[in-house]
Amino acid sequence: MTPGWSWYVIALVVINIVGCGWLLWWTAKRRPGDPKPEDTSHYWDDGDITEYNKPLPKWWINLFWITIFFSVAYLLWFPGMGAFAGYGKWTSGKEHDFAQQADNARLEETFAPYRGKSIDVLAANPDARRLGRSIFNNTCATCHGSSAKGAIGYPNLTDDIWHWGGSPDRILQTVLDGREGVMPEWGKVLTGMGGPYAVGDVAAYVRALPDPAHRMQNNFGAARGKQLFENVCAGCHGKDGKGNPELGAPDLTDDYWMYGDDSASLQATIANGRKGSMPAHRALLGETRARLVAAYVWSLSHPEPAVAGAQR
Repeated sequence: MTPGWSWYVIALVVINIVGCGWLLWWTAKRRPGDPKPEDTSHYWDDGDITEYNKPLPKWWINLFWITIFFSVAYLLWFPGMGAFAGYGKWTSGKEHDFAQQADNARLEETFAPYRGKSIDVLAANPDARRLGRSIFNNTCATCHGSSAKGAIGYPNLTDDIWHWGGSPDRILQTVLDGREGVMPEWGKVLTGMGGPYAVGDVAAYVRALPDPAHRMQNNFGAARGKQLFENVCAGCHGKDGKGNPELGAPDLTDDYWMYGDDSASLQATIANGRKGSMPAHRALLGETRARLVAAYVWSLSHPEPAVAGAQR
């Protein structure tokens, strides 16, 4: 707050307090010539109702004075007059930090039994899964949905397809440190190599990869796209299109398409690229809560018998 605005606020506060005190003093005192409290001569109806001019009781007026004195003391102790911080040095930031520390202490007590345990062990614990689901709903459901089935551009976490690897350790690493998935723009490169239909040809070949024995038959666009794919795309996705979890390059043979499986969506991905970002949650959640949410996510694609088998 600038000094000018600070003095402006202080002036408003002082004027209001002084004004309230003056108004209370001015209206409470009696002056020579004032009529008696019972002598206003204002009558209603048949004369049974008379308006008096009696002053407020002393105890009531004293309560007003106490309120004014309290407001002055309050403004001296707490910030309220411009840039003056108050003698108590109270701030909302300190109050927030204090409450946060108390909440974190309670959370640490709740999460202590799960600290350092492996993901598959936590996934087999119903209480751990319940806590993980709560953390997921508060933190992850915004992107992946409350059912964890994802949406266009956000992966489905309930299947067995993992672009960055689906082992417990890889899932935990994803939650803690995040991921940055980048699909470069290949439109100009492919057009320069194969002409104006090159992007469409590569899209046709990619759509044929889940079942090449049938989908490549009499598919001349896919046949042309095969050579372009091997020259440009195989560096990340592999010559067979199986992908590379180390790079986050998806397997193109599983018939799962995060950005849509229609021809227009695939061509847009190839020509314009994609950029997906999974934020790091280490600082937000801490390792124990990250382990719990990772265990819950891992359990979604591993039914309880499989979870129990993973522990043996």
